[in-house]
Amino acid sequence: MLENKNKNLTKLEDLGEFNLIDLLTKDLKIKHKSTIKSIGDDAAVLDYKSKKVLVSTDFLVEGVHFDLSYMPLKHLGYKAVMVNLSDIYAMNGIAKHITVSIAISNRFTQEAMEELYAGITLACDKYDVDFVGGDTTSSVTGLTISVTAIGEANLKDIVYRNGAKPNDLIVVSGDLGSAFMGLKVLEREKEVFKVNPQNQPDLDQYTYLIERQLKPEARKDIIRLFEELNVKPTSMIDVSDGLSSELLHICKQSEVGCDLYENKIPLDPQLISTCEEFKLNVTTLALNGGEDYELLMTVSQKDYDKIKGNPNLTVIGYIKEKNYTQEQLEDMLSDIKEVYFADGKFDQMLGKLQEKTGKAKEELKKEISN
Repeated sequence: MLENKNKNLTKLEDLGEFNLIDLLTKDLKIKHKSTIKSIGDDAAVLDYKSKKVLVSTDFLVEGVHFDLSYMPLKHLGYKAVMVNLSDIYAMNGIAKHITVSIAISNRFTQEAMEELYAGITLACDKYDVDFVGGDTTSSVTGLTISVTAIGEANLKDIVYRNGAKPNDLIVVSGDLGSAFMGLKVLEREKEVFKVNPQNQPDLDQYTYLIERQLKPEARKDIIRLFEELNVKPTSMIDVSDGLSSELLHICKQSEVGCDLYENKIPLDPQLISTCEEFKLNVTTLALNGGEDYELLMTVSQKDYDKIKGNPNLTVIGYIKEKNYTQEQLEDMLSDIKEVYFADGKFDQMLGKLQEKTGKAKEELKKEISN
């Protein structure tokens, strides 16, 4: 599909950029009233009225984010859209529009581009998103895809990374680690193929893992679920770089700590058995794998009864107070310029520190004395 070995395939240079754009976009249909003008002008025109606009952009670069030796182009187009929609859902918003920009080399054919756009179109149809613009250009280094997702949300509904509070529950959707394990399986089979091109891989026992890697799904259903349950997370992020990395982002931006329970992390049975085969630690994969595109969030304990027992959500820990180091305490002390260590001022200083840390005076006295 990539190299023009078949004379019946159409070279892109024979088609031209504008004819290619017309060919790839001729069947696109508008789904939303907010789309006033789509492809065909210098810019798309969108009307979100009273809603706030959410925008997210990601690159996918050949040789860095994907390998075309085992990534079908239709799957690639679908995944490129999912990566961006997931960011919109992580803000508790709903994606409405995308733009797609592609840099392609002359080894690709018209038919290859149609396959790629078939995946993009499938994702748009499934997630009710309008494809409203983008760009195409030539490349000398392979295939590069940039997708921008545009979504909407009421201001009161938007969820940021910095809203986690002590005693909030840490909750994750779906299961973790499977996408990375799928990548490991595909990389192994690629190496086997290099040694023996006649060998046909048997991937039946890895179907779920491979699907999670090649065709991930953004969790729009979780946003709808929260709306039905009348639950608003206190913070949220999508799991694109691994659970530990995303949880660190929430804790850092919310200035809190956390306790995570290893035995609560949701794992698929196929992941567990494959990790045993590969002699890999399943917890390490779940914490650091990435590309799961699940939603990681913190939820107030008062909403626990609404989410408990739901098969789509798992409570894996809780948020706690941040443990301040001596150096951090000293930095905070230096900020309290109106308080001095003079006689009679110590309690006043502790009061200021209490406001900043939320800790009890006796606890602060002990930390300062140490």
